[in-house]
Amino acid sequence: MSERFVVVQSSTEMAVRLAEIQRACFPDLSEEELMRPEHYLSHQKVFPEGQHAVLDTETNEVVASSSDLRLNVDFDHIQHRYMDAVDNNYLTNHDPAGEWLYGADIAVHPDYRGHGLSTLLYDARHRLIRKLGLKGHVAGAMPKGYHLHPELSIEEYVQKVMAGDLRDPVLSVQLKRGYQVHGIIHDYLEDPTCGNYGVFICWLNPERQP
Repeated sequence: MSERFVVVQSSTEMAVRLAEIQRACFPDLSEEELMRPEHYLSHQKVFPEGQHAVLDTETNEVVASSSDLRLNVDFDHIQHRYMDAVDNNYLTNHDPAGEWLYGADIAVHPDYRGHGLSTLLYDARHRLIRKLGLKGHVAGAMPKGYHLHPELSIEEYVQKVMAGDLRDPVLSVQLKRGYQVHGIIHDYLEDPTCGNYGVFICWLNPERQP
């Protein structure tokens, strides 16, 4: 796997392919919230270091990507809309002095799942955090399995996922990577599989902790 797939900084000629990957990954996300080529071009302009892509060296095709920006975070006030956090997907609210990396997007094309590509991207994000000396990584995780359990409140669902009683296709993976749940974000985005909720998660840079 490590020989076939490599992480690179995304570039302008990848923008159309990156948008195709996101659309394939998030068919239930509202049209307004999907990233388009012009959004990826903006990401590469405002914070190129925070934009990663995975290349399949056998085909030279982009098969996965992640987008991040730097922000300062108030953990006492986590309620926000996704589109506000990412400035309508353009990331032009990126703060070069921000002490946290905010995960705007991570997407692995459905045809390439099961190859550990999300692990490559998370490792790249964590390396960037260490390189820049940031406090850590935060994101609004999408609880994509919540719609399968209408009998549960979102709080009950997340507690069961945290306890290992239920497996969520997104949140469970992030918890295994050392992320912690900080709270529930209401009306985070428009996706019925998530009930429009987000789960505010945090990974702490061990090099910044006392």
